[in-house]
Amino acid sequence: MKAGVIVFPGSNCDHDVYHVFRHVLGQEVEFLWHQEEDLASCDLVVLPGGFSYGDYLRSGALAALSPVMAAVQRHAERGGLVLGICNGFQILLEAGLLPGALVPNRSLRFECRDVWLRVERTDLPFTSGYKDRDVVRIPVAHMDGNFQASASTLDDLEDSNQVVFRYVDESGAVSSAANPNGSARNIAGLTNAEGNVLGMMPHPERCVEELLGNTDGLALFSGLIRETVGILQQEVAS
Repeated sequence: MKAGVIVFPGSNCDHDVYHVFRHVLGQEVEFLWHQEEDLASCDLVVLPGGFSYGDYLRSGALAALSPVMAAVQRHAERGGLVLGICNGFQILLEAGLLPGALVPNRSLRFECRDVWLRVERTDLPFTSGYKDRDVVRIPVAHMDGNFQASASTLDDLEDSNQVVFRYVDESGAVSSAANPNGSARNIAGLTNAEGNVLGMMPHPERCVEELLGNTDGLALFSGLIRETVGILQQEVAS
């Protein structure tokens, strides 16, 4: 399996994601500059966190117009896996690969702390390493992390089971107090209808090693690799 980590001007979590794939999990991984027009045969593409283009205009708005995003769009349309983390989630929304928008946090402050997430689906490559309704501790670090959409869009997301992660308390209960940014229905991460594009605000790449005091994010990456390799093997066999 080969992963690609897209680097935009202002990305600051690209090396964290690269480290997870290369040094923690021993996978082939490559940086992809935002001006590239192809994805170098990568099976999985990650849009990392940061402040692409300085968050000018809106978070992710300028990055969504980068040349590489046309290649990401084609990759997603072919069923290729795409993961957007924090600013990467913002970019996916601005590019129209996921529905809704991310606006300033309810507190109007930058939120940087650990939060609890409930895993709502485990039938996706991104969540195959978790158990149903697992409650995991993952850090957030964002200013514009408040996910909002129209009532009808939110209903559609719920009805089609596209909500993948939800902010909860340590016991797994949904509450306003457990919501770090005011996101509608405590949504922390969602997928497209096909299940191959995932956007999430929390940072799983920051909790994959005991050295960091938490490994709850490791299952996302290890499960994703296992599922991707399985898909590739099936394609070869067919």
